[in-house]
Amino acid sequence: MSRIGRKPINIPAGVTVSLASDNTITVKGPKGDLVQKMHSDMSIKIDGDVITVERPSEDKLHRSLHGLTRTLIANMIEGVTNGYTKTLEIQGVGYRAQKQGNTAVLTVGYSHPVVIEEIPGIKIDVPSATTIVVTGADKQKVGQFAAEIRDKKPPEPYHGKGIRYLGERVKLKAGKAGKK
Repeated sequence: MSRIGRKPINIPAGVTVSLASDNTITVKGPKGDLVQKMHSDMSIKIDGDVITVERPSEDKLHRSLHGLTRTLIANMIEGVTNGYTKTLEIQGVGYRAQKQGNTAVLTVGYSHPVVIEEIPGIKIDVPSATTIVVTGADKQKVGQFAAEIRDKKPPEPYHGKGIRYLGERVKLKAGKAGKK
């Protein structure tokens, strides 16, 4: 039995969870609403303020979907109650970010500024010139959007300049040895 899959999920106060007949889960909370369709083989039960996920058999597919389904539902509940954040830091001489309305303008060594617009459900914040904070209720969207920002100028391996996640360690390479 899946250790993660069999754990019950508690629904906190202020969050409503509804289940449609086609295994579509709708979670509504203070940070927003999330809707996701789960695999039709998984059995999802809502009893008061507890959600349980059960699998129909011991097939490999069902075993792998058991923990996944439970984790996706738990992440949805966590997202609408607390939300998710990813913090990016910019390193490099002259590299900076600015917030202009609902866009972030990055100066990261190109001949033009890089403009990143917020998408629905995702908010960009620039607390300092070298820090970008991506927040939202959907864990997958927040991670994907942060990865797309990082892809604008990933850290290069010789000087470490570029956009990286907060706490990410970039392994630096040695430069050329030079002529002898």
